[in-house]
This record gives sequence, structure tokens and C-alpha cells, in this order.
Amino acid sequence: MPAFNAARTLRQTFDAIPPGTADEIILTDDASSDATVAVAEDLGLRVICHTRNRGYGANQKTCYDAALAAGADIVVMLHPDHQYDPRAIPDLIRPLVDRRADAVFGSRMLGGRFLQGGMPLWKFYANVALTAAANMTLRTYLTEFHSGFRAYSRGYLEAVPYERNSDSFVFDTEIIVQGLHKGLRIFEVPIATRYFAEASQIAFRPSVRYGLQILLTLAAYHAYRRGWRRDARFA
Repeated sequence: MPAFNAARTLRQTFDAIPPGTADEIILTDDASSDATVAVAEDLGLRVICHTRNRGYGANQKTCYDAALAAGADIVVMLHPDHQYDPRAIPDLIRPLVDRRADAVFGSRMLGGRFLQGGMPLWKFYANVALTAAANMTLRTYLTEFHSGFRAYSRGYLEAVPYERNSDSFVFDTEIIVQGLHKGLRIFEVPIATRYFAEASQIAFRPSVRYGLQILLTLAAYHAYRRGWRRDARFA
């Protein structure tokens, strides 16, 4: 769980995790100003704290480093803001257990439920446009590149140099590009989401910056594949 100011929703998220689906739950706190750490410790989670706010991507790096060091075979990323329904975890991990995929992403676009949870229309259209651009660049077909509910095999995380990625939100796109570049298999399962006041969301201006970063990442990968420039993220 990459966490930042999630004290109000963490317990609710934790309580919805199906029993027996996780051997260990690791929460990395990105210098929250609320009681996130206290709530996590009260729940018995393993807590790792950043002494300063380093960003969403950096928080994921800490999560994955800790999970791999603990010997995890499957790593599920679940935001502790209760936007994603933890009851879908068995659906995410099943293709990994069956060795049909190297990573599984929850998709809000599958099953026709993308607006039922209250996704703002501008987010929906931006999601569709950026996903289309990514699919054209990467020559693949995923219904969504921006879900924060994912499961990775140990092999996926060991194969990609995620430590070279951004510390910001574009990390989520970079790690997909890296996996596809390595020929890893990505599977999608439908999920439902909720949009409410306590759920973490990117505001409009940061979302515009995030969209531009995605386009720059895709352009950089295209240039790398063409041999026009080097890029340590894809080496």
C-alpha cells in the first residue's frame, strides 16, 4: 500500500481485503501529515516511512523493494484510499498463480462500469485518449494504462529496472512500457471504483502535467526503439 494521508480510509480498505489473500501487508508512508502511520501500526501492518515526501513513484519503489526483499512471489498494489475494491484481489492474482500472465491490471474500462463509480467525465475522456496513444505507440491493446490497482509477479518486477523510473505519477506508465518492451504478458480484469471526498485524486492541473509526462514517455520510448536516443529506463 503506497500511502499518503490515508488515515480516514485505511482501516476500511484493510477490512475489505479478503482473508487469506496476503501473507504480509506492507504500507509505505510518504511523510503523511495525518495519523496514517498510527492507524497502520494499530492494524498490525508492516510500516515503512519516508522522512520527507518523495512522490507516488518513489513510494512504489520502496513498496516493491521491501516486498521482493521479503521473498514475495506476487505483489499486489492497492491504494489505501478505498477507491478500489479489495475484494477483487483474488481476480487479480489468479492469472499469475496460473502462470497465464506476468502482471494483471484492474481496468475500469472493462465491463462497462467506468462511470458508475462517479469518475468525472474529463478524467474518462483523458483516460481514453492517453490509453489510445499508448496502444498505438506500443503496438498493443490494453483498455486502460492508468489503474492504480495492479498485481505483479516477482519475475516482472525483477525483469524491469523500475528504480530508474520517475518518482511522480508517470511511474505507472513507465513500468508498463518497460514490461512490454521486455515481452512480458499483461492481463486485465474488470474492476469497479468509487470517487468520493476522501479518495485521493489528482486535481486538474496536475492531471494535465501527468498527461504530458505520459506523452513524453511514449515519445522517448519511440525514439529509443528507433535508435535515435538512449534511455536507461528501457535498456
